[in-house]
Amino acid sequence: MKELLIITHYFPPEIGAASNRIFQLARGLHNRGFKVSVLTPLPNYPNGKVFKAYQGRYRNTSWEEGLLVHRLWLYASNSKNTLLRLGSMLSYSISLIWYVLWHRLPDTVIIQSPPLVVAFTSVVFLRSKKRRLILNVSDLWPLAGLELGAFKKGLSYRLLKTLERYNYKQADLILGQSQEILSHIHSIFPEKATILYRNFPDFQPPKPVVRPMDNAKIKLVYAGLLGVAQGIYTLCQALDYTKIEFHIYGAGSEQARIISFIENHPDKDLVYHGELTRVELHKVLGSYDLGIIPLRHRIYGSVPSKLFEYARLGLPVLYFGGGEGETLVHRHKLGWVAKAGDYAHLNRVIANIDPAELDIRHKRTLQGRALDHFDFTQQLQGLLTAL
Repeated sequence: MKELLIITHYFPPEIGAASNRIFQLARGLHNRGFKVSVLTPLPNYPNGKVFKAYQGRYRNTSWEEGLLVHRLWLYASNSKNTLLRLGSMLSYSISLIWYVLWHRLPDTVIIQSPPLVVAFTSVVFLRSKKRRLILNVSDLWPLAGLELGAFKKGLSYRLLKTLERYNYKQADLILGQSQEILSHIHSIFPEKATILYRNFPDFQPPKPVVRPMDNAKIKLVYAGLLGVAQGIYTLCQALDYTKIEFHIYGAGSEQARIISFIENHPDKDLVYHGELTRVELHKVLGSYDLGIIPLRHRIYGSVPSKLFEYARLGLPVLYFGGGEGETLVHRHKLGWVAKAGDYAHLNRVIANIDPAELDIRHKRTLQGRALDHFDFTQQLQGLLTAL
């Protein structure tokens, strides 16, 4: 049995696209005969606190659905303070170094990036051990951080660019979740071996739910991270509720502000439902008419995994993020597109949506299209040929 190690900063029971993506990859490889082990921090995302079941531990090892998962100590933080966030990543990097120095490792290692610093630490120490390194790039840091306003061009940005370049150079194979990511990498290293590996979901899709529209409002839903990049707090303020009711699931740095806004604006059709597990979400999302995927700014290289997940559920998409995601919505007829950051245009798009296009027939057609074009098994098979 071929052994393989995955190093990641995010992993279940943490929620979010990053942990789901890595778990699906790990489970998919395990189901195809690989002995997969995972190195990850004690779970703490997105609240920046180690989950209660793991508090007081410096390390935890367990078998989870056939995967050997090693959870390592870190200083957990989701602070907006750059130094504290950096300290959190460095603490996990130190734990990784300690583990790598004292344990036997498989010959093939998949490294998740970002976080860039953690990926750099892994590449440096594993390259010295002559392992085959596969870099799984889900976002382009530090470029994405620059576009989000997380930092400005200067010494720290140039340093991160140096780390990014080193990671690409040393990797034997790079997986990119978008064509834009691969184009960026090839602009630096034209001959680098790459594979387009999107965030396709791997679950048995439920049948779309019939919901008579009559003269009721469109039930719009957002489910995911309530962070700065998604801008859900601003979205709550900017939406025109004449034709819609807006339902929110998730957690993150904007959670408290969103709850406060809802409490202070009882006149708006706006509901916060808290956090649900991914399985629970799949059960409730079918009761909605339209799922919104927002980004405050167009982020080069980013294609939110919700795009593929909602389509597999048969949930039409209102895409509000620009870039490659917008292109995919148009190409595969997944729903509607509004100009990124233009809330007036977003409200015009909503006002012009025909409720008849949200009926069960359209949902079934959408789900069938997703099953044809966003096939996790077929994509994973393409990766297996390269391993």
